[in-house]
Amino acid sequence: MSLPVFLRDVLLSAISMLNSASVWMIFSFFAAGIIHEFVSLERMQRFAIGSRKFSGILGMTLLGACLPICSCGTIPLGISMYYSGAYLGPVLTFMTSTPMINPIAVILAYGLLGKEIATIYVLTGLLGPLLIGMIANRFAGEELYYRPAYEKKAKKLFLEEEKPSLFVRFREGLRWAFTELSLAISKYTVSGMLIAGVLFTVVPQGAIQRYLGSPGMISLLGITAVAALMYVCAVGHIPFIAAVVASGAAPGVAVTFLMAGCATNIAELLTIGRCIGKRAVILYSLSVILLSEIAGYAANRLLPNFKPVLNYDRTSHSIQSANRLLLIFPSWLQYLCSALLFGYALFSLWLWLKKWLFGEKEG
Repeated sequence: MSLPVFLRDVLLSAISMLNSASVWMIFSFFAAGIIHEFVSLERMQRFAIGSRKFSGILGMTLLGACLPICSCGTIPLGISMYYSGAYLGPVLTFMTSTPMINPIAVILAYGLLGKEIATIYVLTGLLGPLLIGMIANRFAGEELYYRPAYEKKAKKLFLEEEKPSLFVRFREGLRWAFTELSLAISKYTVSGMLIAGVLFTVVPQGAIQRYLGSPGMISLLGITAVAALMYVCAVGHIPFIAAVVASGAAPGVAVTFLMAGCATNIAELLTIGRCIGKRAVILYSLSVILLSEIAGYAANRLLPNFKPVLNYDRTSHSIQSANRLLLIFPSWLQYLCSALLFGYALFSLWLWLKKWLFGEKEG
């Protein structure tokens, strides 16, 4: 493969993955700005999000399970919560449960995978984020919470500043989201998509398909590696893994992929590492991988004689039911939002170059 063809394939793969997440990311920037400005530190502590209490982790699990947003779409929301004073445990819980499980995915899972696998998937999709949040709160170091948020609160109390108007707060929230937050996140998201595009091009899709086409060779660790290579959206992974199971793969392969595929992608891991800290991304990635392997092993032990239930009538009914809930964005909007994210990434790169070449500060 020539270099121009290689670069073209990388770019096309990255654009395809970015399109699937870009609209939700722009929407999440809006929501993140509102959270940052209107959800005060006091409210987070009142609802236990700004603490190590289990109730905060439980609340974020249930909230995340109701939102059909991909893992990249949760990045602005999770980072905004963290920068506003939320503890690491609830933040990682939200960023895990939101892409891992949602009402649309549950409908498809019961229709395409059967009640046995779907029930295990629902239980692990709720229990996994809870455990990840507890692990993060227990073993986090300096990343447990964003200290400047608490210093800002103390400064405000000392100065007794007058609260600005609703319009000013809304404007400031959006200004923060579409300047500071978007610049910080977009460069890592776009970089992560490009890295994923390189992996897709280096590891041909045909090789992945040949591996998945040999059910007897598929292992839990193998499907975890495949999930890491693929960019998996919050819903589209269900039919894919259902076809793999229907071809003869073990039920644990489905459970492991449903957990690891949605909650781990390069863009998300890169952003967590750069915006929160290395310990946070290590705790997150190792917890997701370990729990997904355990869940897959448990599924294989619980369902030794599992038989695939995929058939045309069930598939048609499940997809029709899910499509009634699924929000599909037009392609022009996807490309527009992707171009906006790419522009943010280029501008962030320009600021970095200015700082490196001329010693100027970013922003």
